[in-house]
Amino acid sequence: MPFAAPELAVTTHAHTQVVDAFPADHLESLRLAIRKCPWFTTNNLNRDFVSTRGFSVVFRREHRQRVVAEFPFFGDYLGKALRDDCNAFYLNPLELEAGSRVDPHVDRSLRAYCPDVTTPLRVSVLYVEVPPAMVGGRLVLARGRKTIAKIAPATGMLLTFDGDLTHSVERVDTPGKRLSLVCEQYALDERELAAMPDYRIESRAKRY
Repeated sequence: MPFAAPELAVTTHAHTQVVDAFPADHLESLRLAIRKCPWFTTNNLNRDFVSTRGFSVVFRREHRQRVVAEFPFFGDYLGKALRDDCNAFYLNPLELEAGSRVDPHVDRSLRAYCPDVTTPLRVSVLYVEVPPAMVGGRLVLARGRKTIAKIAPATGMLLTFDGDLTHSVERVDTPGKRLSLVCEQYALDERELAAMPDYRIESRAKRY
């Protein structure tokens, strides 16, 4: 069942924040399902992601239902977050805890398949769990050397920002888990799209 659109949103030229995008019981179910997933382990992402956990799903638009079939707990997020003008996606749960951080970078996670791939059109982040009174852990958005925003995450917030922005996550300095669900959304040309897998899971987990 689709969720009612929230009423409170903050929009700038580069990012949009929607407060309480999903109800608390849905977020709790999502949190539990992500952490129980056998693919969820030490992150497969690059060295910018310091002491983080997660896994990634790469898919083309026409394989969205395959993602939902294997990961039904992602279905409502994808229904709300995915843009109609994008055709390839890089989806990953991302968990930080005390001592974790993400260093400044621009998302181009599909470059493993196409080295000169464009940046995403947009990046969507749902904050599934944020520790109360968290110290650190803010998302910092920048264009070039200019900082555009420093955003303190809140449980249930859905944030979307321009995919060409440099961004980072400040070191988390309090106990507890900061869990988000991130989707890089790409509008690829025919050459770029041809280099992408239809559907692929990236994880350090081993399945027997």
